[in-house]
Amino acid sequence: MRKGKVWSLAIMLLLVFSTVLAACSGGDNESGEKDKGKNTSEQSSSGSGETLVFGRGGDSTSLDPSRTTEGETFKVTINLFETLLTFEDEGTAVEPGLAKSWEPSEDGLTYTFELQEGVKFHDGTDFNAEAVVKNFERWASGDAEKFPYYNSMFGGFEGDEGHVIESVTAEGEHTVVIKLTRPQAPFLKNLAMDMFAIASPTAIEEQGDDDFERNPVGTGPFKFVEWKPNDSITIERFDDYWQEDFPKLEKVIFRSIPDNAARLNALMAGEIDLADGINPSDGASIEGNPDLQLFERPSMNVGYLGLTVTREPFDNKLVRQAMNHAIDKQSIIDAFFEGRADIAVNPMPPSVSGYNDEIEGYEYNPEKAKELLEEAGYGDGFEMELWAMPVPRPYMPDGEKVAEVIQKNLADIGITAKIVSHEWATYLELASKGDADAFMLGWTGDNGDPDNFLYVLLDEDNIGSNNYTYFKNDETHELFIEAQTEVDEEKRIELYKKAQEILHEEAPWVPLAHSIPLLAGSKDITGFLPHPTGSDLLSNVDIER
Repeated sequence: MRKGKVWSLAIMLLLVFSTVLAACSGGDNESGEKDKGKNTSEQSSSGSGETLVFGRGGDSTSLDPSRTTEGETFKVTINLFETLLTFEDEGTAVEPGLAKSWEPSEDGLTYTFELQEGVKFHDGTDFNAEAVVKNFERWASGDAEKFPYYNSMFGGFEGDEGHVIESVTAEGEHTVVIKLTRPQAPFLKNLAMDMFAIASPTAIEEQGDDDFERNPVGTGPFKFVEWKPNDSITIERFDDYWQEDFPKLEKVIFRSIPDNAARLNALMAGEIDLADGINPSDGASIEGNPDLQLFERPSMNVGYLGLTVTREPFDNKLVRQAMNHAIDKQSIIDAFFEGRADIAVNPMPPSVSGYNDEIEGYEYNPEKAKELLEEAGYGDGFEMELWAMPVPRPYMPDGEKVAEVIQKNLADIGITAKIVSHEWATYLELASKGDADAFMLGWTGDNGDPDNFLYVLLDEDNIGSNNYTYFKNDETHELFIEAQTEVDEEKRIELYKKAQEILHEEAPWVPLAHSIPLLAGSKDITGFLPHPTGSDLLSNVDIER
C-alpha cells in the first residue's frame, strides 16, 4: 500500500461539517427504528406466510458476504445479515441500520455509533458492541484474498500503511467508537455496503471461516435453512426478528436457472414467482402479459471488456486503444439490450456524481484500430483468449453471445480470439489472479459513490482483489486518494473527472454498456422494490394470491 500522505487540517475540518450534516439528516432517529423495507405506515401488520421462489442466473459463491465481491452472494445475504447503516429503499442515501444513530468528532476522525437494543442473531447470541468489534477485528486481521472488499474500501489491513481504520472499540453494551487514521469522505456509505454486514461471532468461532460460508448466521429478517449447490438456497422467516411484523413471507427459495429463456418459461409456468436476468427482448411481452409484471432496476452499472495489462500484447497502450476502436458497441446494444442500455464511455455510469461527460468515446473504426496495431508492432495481428461470462449478469444479459460479436470484430482487424469460459466461481478466481488475456465482466455500484467504481476497480491498491486488469498509474492513484478525503463535492468531482481522462487515454478497459436490468414477477407480488445496488431486501415483499 502506498498511501503515506499528510492531510491538511483544513480538509479535516471540512469533513467535520459534512459528516455532522450527514448525522443530523440520517443518523438521529429518536425512535431508534430502522425504516428500510417499510413503504407506508398503513402497511399490513402481518404477511401471507407464503413462499417466494426467486429464479436467478447463477449460484452464490459464498454466503459470507465479507469474503466475496459477486452479486449472487449479496442477493441472498442482504436478507440474512444487516449492516450498521443501510441505504434507502430505492437509492443510496444512508439511513440507520443496526446502528440507530451516529456522531462524528470535530476532526472527522472518530465516529460514535449508538446501536439498536434487543437485537439477536439467528443462533440466539445477543447483538451488541462487542459483536461489532469482533467483526471488524476479523476483517482487519485478514488479507486481500480472504476479505477483498475490506481491502478495497478501507485501504488495506491491520499494519498496512494505508489502512484507514485505526481502532474499533466497545464503550458499554450498545456504543461503538471507530477511529480513522485519516478522513474518508465515503466512510458512512462504505459501512452500509452488503459485505460489511455483522455476523454472529459465536457462529464464526464455533464453525471457522470456511464452514461459516456454508452456514451463515446474521440478524436479518430471514435465517438460513439449506444450500444445494448449483440448484437452490432456502431461507425462512426469523421469528425473533427485531423489527415487528417483518418479514411478510414465510420462506424464500433462490433457484439457479442459468438459461434466461428457461428462467422466463419457469415464471410463466408458475414454477417460480420472481426472475432476474430477463432478456431485454422479452420486456414487451412481459408487459403485455396480464399474469406478470415487469420491474426495472435503477441503472448504476457498467459492463466492460477488461484487458490484463501485465500480459502481452496488452501491456502496450496502443493495442488497448486499438481494441477500443475495433468493437462495435452500438451493434451489441442493438442486438442484446433492445434499447435498454447506453453505450459506455467511462468506467462509471452517468448516474453517479463525478461522471465526465466531456470525454468522447472511442468511435467504432476498424481502420483506425489497424493503424494503431501497426504502430504498436502488431500489424499482422495476434492470437488471444477472450473470456466470456458463463452466467447472465445485470450489466450483460448474455455474455457468450456478446463475446461472439467481439470475436468477429477482432477478426476484422486481424486478431484471432479464442472464446473460453469457466464455471462462475472459477472464472472470477482466475481472472482476479491475472490469468486472462481479456475478460468480460462488469460492476454494479455498491454505494453510489465514484470511489466505488474508479478506485475499487482501477487503482493499484486493489490489484488482486477488484482490479482484475492489474492496471496501475501513479497520477490516478494520487487523484483517488485525494478525492477520498476531499469533502467539497465540486472539488471531488473535478478530481474524478481528471482521473477519467487519464483512464480513457490508458484504456485498460473497453467499456461496453450501462444497462437497465430487468426483472419479472407474478402479478400477485407486492412490496418488491428493485435496488440500484442489485441487492434486494425482501422483508416487505408479500404474495397476495
